[in-house]
Amino acid sequence: MVLDLVVPSPQGTSWGLGGTCVNVGCIPKKLMHQAALLGQALTDSRKFGWECSQQVKHNWETMTEAIQKHVGSLNRSYQRALREKAVAYVNSYGEFVEHHKIKATNGKGQETYYTAAKFVIATGERPRYLGIQGDKEYCITSDDLFSLPYCPGATLVVGGSSVALECAGFLAGLGLEVTVMVSSQLLQGFDQEMAEKVASSMQQLGVRFLRKFVPVEVQQLEKGSPGKLKVVAKSTEGTEMIEGLYNTVLLAIGRDSCTKKIGLEKIGVKVNEKTGKIPVNDVEQSSVPYVYAVGDVVEGQPELMPVAVQAGRLLARRLFGGRLEKCDYINAPTVVFTPLEYGCCGYAEEKAVEVYRKENLEVYHTLFWPLEWTVACRDSNTCYAKIIYSKFDNDRVIGFHVLGPKAGEITQGFAAAMKCGLTKQLLDDTIGIHPTCAQVFTTLEITKSSGLDATQKGC
Repeated sequence: MVLDLVVPSPQGTSWGLGGTCVNVGCIPKKLMHQAALLGQALTDSRKFGWECSQQVKHNWETMTEAIQKHVGSLNRSYQRALREKAVAYVNSYGEFVEHHKIKATNGKGQETYYTAAKFVIATGERPRYLGIQGDKEYCITSDDLFSLPYCPGATLVVGGSSVALECAGFLAGLGLEVTVMVSSQLLQGFDQEMAEKVASSMQQLGVRFLRKFVPVEVQQLEKGSPGKLKVVAKSTEGTEMIEGLYNTVLLAIGRDSCTKKIGLEKIGVKVNEKTGKIPVNDVEQSSVPYVYAVGDVVEGQPELMPVAVQAGRLLARRLFGGRLEKCDYINAPTVVFTPLEYGCCGYAEEKAVEVYRKENLEVYHTLFWPLEWTVACRDSNTCYAKIIYSKFDNDRVIGFHVLGPKAGEITQGFAAAMKCGLTKQLLDDTIGIHPTCAQVFTTLEITKSSGLDATQKGC
C-alpha cells in the first residue's frame, strides 16, 4: 500500500502521484532548462547560416501548459503501474497512532486505520520559508514556479542551493531579469571551486549575485500577475541594509523533512531534532526495527531522486527477495542543471582532502571550449574538467567533476566507470571520441600542483 496526499503550498499549489521529482522537481525543471537552451541555440543558429525572418520571443504560458500536460501523463502512468502491480494507492495523509498501526486521513477529513508488519518512510521534503514578514503571503517556491500561470518577470531568487541556481539559470535563459541573493556559500556540499565557476558562467549570462545578504521583509506594492514587490535585505556581515523591486520572489533556501506530523514519536522512531531527518543504519533501518526510511528524509545521505529509488529498490530486494546488496551513497552521480551544467560523482575536492589528506591526492584539470561554441564565438575556455585520484590506491579516481554542455550525459558514463574502479591510467589508456567534450578526460596532463596554465590548446 502507498499513502500519498500532498498538502498544498501556502500559494495553494498541489499535485498528483509521483512525488517532488515528477511534479515540482527534476522533470519540469529539466524541461524549462531545455526551453532556455533552445533560446541560446536560436541565437547561435544565425552564425551557422540560419536566417530568421521574424523576431523570436518566448511564451511562458505555452511552455507551462505543455510541461504540465506531460507531468499529468506521468501521474496517470504511475497510477496504472501501481494497479498492475496490485499495489493499493490511498490518497490520504498517514500518521502512526501506535506500533504497526497508522491512521490515514483523506482530503475530506475521513479517517481509516491500517496495520502492517513493515513500514517505509519516504515522505521527502518541502521548501523552507524565511519566517519574515510577507514571505508566505507574497513569495513563491519551486512548489509553485513550474505551474505558475503567468510569466514571473523580474525575479529575485533567494538562496544558493542547486534549486536556486537552476531556477535562476533557466529564468535568465528565457530572457528575464534575475538576481540571486545568497547569505553564505553557493552549492553548499558541492565542490566549491566548481560552484564559483558555475556562478561566473551565470554572471556572463546577465544573472546578478548579491552575496552575504538575507531578506528581512517582503512588501507588496502592486497586485497583479505578476505584481510588484519590495524586498528589504540586511548584510550578514554588518549593518548595511538594501532594498530592491521585483515582480516575483522565489525562495530556494533549503528544504525541511516531512517527518514532524506523522506520529514517529508515538512509536519511538529517533529523529534529528534540528533537521527532522531520520538516522538509519546501512540497510535503511531506523531505531525501530520494522520502520525503514529512504530518500530525502534520511540523515546524511544525498538528497537525490535516483538515490532514493536505488535505496528503495535494494531495500525491497533485501526484505522480500533474499538479496544482500546495499546502496552506495558515496559514488552517487548528480548534475546541477544550470545553463552551463555541472556534473559530479564521488568526492568534492575539499572533502577528498579531509578524508585522504592533500599529500595523498593528485588533481588533474583542464579548461576546454566545445567545438559547437567556436563558430558562435562564445564562452571560450569557460568549461572545465577535473578529476581527483588517490596516489596510494592504484591512482583510483575518487572525484569526477565537469562543467559544460550535456554534463549529465557525460557524468552518467563515468559514474559507471568509477563503480568499476576507474583509475587515471585507465583514462589515459582510453581512446577519446573526437570531437566531443567528454574526450578531455582521456587527455588530462596538467596537475593543479604544477601550477601550469590549464587552458585548452588546439582542438
